[in-house]
Formats: sequence, structure tokens, C-alpha cells
Amino acid sequence: MSVEYFVTGDGCRIAWRYDGPAGAPVLLLSNSLGTDMGMWEPQMAAWTQTFRVLRYDQRGHGASDAPAGAYSLDRLGRDVVELLDTLNPGPVDFCGLSLGGMTGQWLGIREPQHLRRLVLANTSSFMGPPANWDARIALVRSEGIVPLAQASLDRWFTPDFLAEGSAAIDGIARMLQAGNPQGYAGCCAAIRDMDMRRTVSLIDRPTLVIGGTRDPATPPPHSEALAGAIAASQLVMLEAAHLSNVERPDTFARAVLDFLTS
Repeated sequence: MSVEYFVTGDGCRIAWRYDGPAGAPVLLLSNSLGTDMGMWEPQMAAWTQTFRVLRYDQRGHGASDAPAGAYSLDRLGRDVVELLDTLNPGPVDFCGLSLGGMTGQWLGIREPQHLRRLVLANTSSFMGPPANWDARIALVRSEGIVPLAQASLDRWFTPDFLAEGSAAIDGIARMLQAGNPQGYAGCCAAIRDMDMRRTVSLIDRPTLVIGGTRDPATPPPHSEALAGAIAASQLVMLEAAHLSNVERPDTFARAVLDFLTS
């Protein structure tokens, strides 16, 4: 199925697509900051054997619109709710990484009726201080995304994996460099203003937290704190940095499948 679109209540066009057999349980995937739905390609062959996989580009990313101004996590979460209201698949399993995992936390707190189970990968309930995000927003607005690209790759992957020169790294680099600076900055603002440390304990859906043992962006204590706050959770740590689904594609795919089908 090719990419399709729907328009949110505030006029933002969001790109989405289905893959996998009609009638199978729906697994909804949410991308990280600076990527698009293509970041999940390493898992698609495995997951579409069991699930009808629904992917979308978070606003500001990929083929979705990038409205001007700061975004909020409430808005990013509402985009998912409106997508589900449009497609009406019933409750879904949800897997999000980094920014996608933040969106997943919001859904688990605010809109749990849309969810069966949650996978929150390489993510956090709080990523301060705000000054760091303000500096990144200012840099992107003045110089674009390209100056951030190599620094991002250095944080997203371990040195050993970067040295391998995997084609997967090239794909992620292209996503990042092709990104919309306005959309990237808008999502940076959503992360800057986010603090779900007190409310994340309200999540009552079965949850798998996946962390990276060598993740400098959301280090192991962030994953441990999430798992500790969510009562019905389990924690899996992978030997990887931030984009653990790209660095450990098969292990990531299996961990999610084992959790969702257990």
C-alpha cells in the first residue's frame, strides 16, 4: 500500500501507510526526532508476518506537513488520536522510539482506550534542561539541519556500529539531512516542554520498555525510571546506542514480537 494522507483538526496533513495482511492485529509505529516512517524498515519483514503495521510520519517529518511554530506533545498525541479516529482500527498495539516513545507515553496517560499494549524504546519522560533545546532550536533555525547530522549520528549509534559502515546508517543520515528545519525545531520545542515524570505512573497498559546500554541520548537510568514507574511493565536492555532498532534490528524485532504475542 502506498502512502496516504489525512488532515488533522488544525489543518496539518499527516502521511500514513498500512503494510501487512488485512484483518491482522494492528501495530502502530511512531518515528524518532529527525527520521520518518522509513526508520522501521529493519523490522517490517518480521512484523508484517503477524501484524497489520500502521506507520505515519510525525508532524514536521517525512511527507507530513511542517507547520510553523512550536509544537506540543499534546498536539503530537492528538495527531495519533485523530489518525486512529479516521481509520477506526480499534485498540492497537503501539511502538514508538525516542520522540515516538514520548508520544506513546502521552497516549498511555491520556488516551489509553486506543491501546492494547505499549512498547517504549530509547525514550524518556523528561529531557531537560530546556536551555539545551533552545540552543538546538536556534541552531536549526539559523543554519538548518545539516550541521547537526554528524553529531546526531554519533549519538544515535555506537562507534563500533558506525565503523562497520552499514547501509542502514546511510539511510538514517539521508532522512536526517532531508528533514524540514521548521518541523524539526517544532518537535524540539515539544520535547523541551515535556515533563511526564509524575504522570507516567498512570499508564495501566502492559508495557515493554527497551533501552540501550550505550545510549547517550536517553541513558539506561531513563529506561529504568520508566519501567519502575509503570506498574505493568518489563525492561529489556540492548547493547546499542539510541536507534537500537537500527543497530540491533533482529534482536529488537524479536523482543517486540515476544512481548506482543506472549
